[in-house]
Amino acid sequence: MAEKRDYYEVLGVDKNADEKEIKKAYRKLAMKYHPDVSDDEDSTEKFKEISEAYAVLSDEDKRQKYDQFGHAGMEGFTAEDFYQNVNFEDIFQGFDIGNIFDMFGFGGGSRRGPRGAQGPQRGSDIYTEITISLEEAYSGCEKEIKIRRDALCPTCNGSKSKPGSEPQVCQTCGGTGQVKQVSNTILGQMMNIRPCRECGGTGKIITDPCDTCNGKGKIRESKEISIDIPAGVSEGDRLRVSGEGNCGETTGLEGNLIATIHIKNNRNFERDGTHLYYTKEISFPEASLGSEVTIPTIDGKEIELTIPAGTQSGSVFRVKNQGMPSLKYNDRGNMYVTVNVVVPQKLNKHQKELLEKFAKISGDEIKHTEKGFFDKFKEAINK
Repeated sequence: MAEKRDYYEVLGVDKNADEKEIKKAYRKLAMKYHPDVSDDEDSTEKFKEISEAYAVLSDEDKRQKYDQFGHAGMEGFTAEDFYQNVNFEDIFQGFDIGNIFDMFGFGGGSRRGPRGAQGPQRGSDIYTEITISLEEAYSGCEKEIKIRRDALCPTCNGSKSKPGSEPQVCQTCGGTGQVKQVSNTILGQMMNIRPCRECGGTGKIITDPCDTCNGKGKIRESKEISIDIPAGVSEGDRLRVSGEGNCGETTGLEGNLIATIHIKNNRNFERDGTHLYYTKEISFPEASLGSEVTIPTIDGKEIELTIPAGTQSGSVFRVKNQGMPSLKYNDRGNMYVTVNVVVPQKLNKHQKELLEKFAKISGDEIKHTEKGFFDKFKEAINK
């Protein structure tokens, strides 16, 4: 199997292209390679390729995953997952939308096109934000959150009519939920399919609306759910919880919950990807003579770090596999420890004598600064 091309390359757009540029590029290529108008023998495969690229890059969540992980980030998505949020009607006015979906391999018509004969409409996604600690990002955690979403009305179960009553078939569209119009274009005769305005694309007219939902078929509900946050998440990562978004027209067509992760600043560590950075203060004797110092780790334990004799302030030591876990790979980053040599601000008489002796042996000339009037005055007050 040939390796997939980069989606941006497929559409011929820059990686910083906005939604409008991506849509324009796709429409131009789609009109060129749509099998109904193209003489290219590979038009079907080319059309599928550009459509898949557009489906990913036009969806904020999928595009973020693709930008971060490439094609590996798209693993696990089905054909229907790719195209369920794409409004092909807006792009392919004049084409038979059903044929397009048959071409993608799952048929059934557009999920976002006319309802009725075209199938029920999927619910929209909802969004929330979750704040966790760096320690929770390291180990993974479970968070209980409250959301508000549209749910199917428990009284009419989404039918919009009072129990025992039935909606009437729309006379305008004959219950199909769509109206068709044939027009002549430079590409030949084309069929334009639009939702029926009379019934809103449902194919039905509600004559006796449900009292609970006022004929909307859905109600607003508050719900508490538990979200599993995997170990290794980073600031700004987005998690998808399937089926916890707004309801669709029937059970099983709910949208998704998209949770954006935020991570609190940590008093000990700074993070860069999977690597952690820690600063350790050591004394002049420890730096000069060498020492074993204790440092904390992100998992709550402590480890010993060897400080070689003659270590300079600002030196950085790498501690392997003491960083954050990777979401993509089964490994951990490193911890980098910067040591700062702390110079004592106050010395007793004996310490001063020893240091002066050390400086003399080392051949260093120490020039003492003569105290001024204010220094002497301040010293007298302190005494």
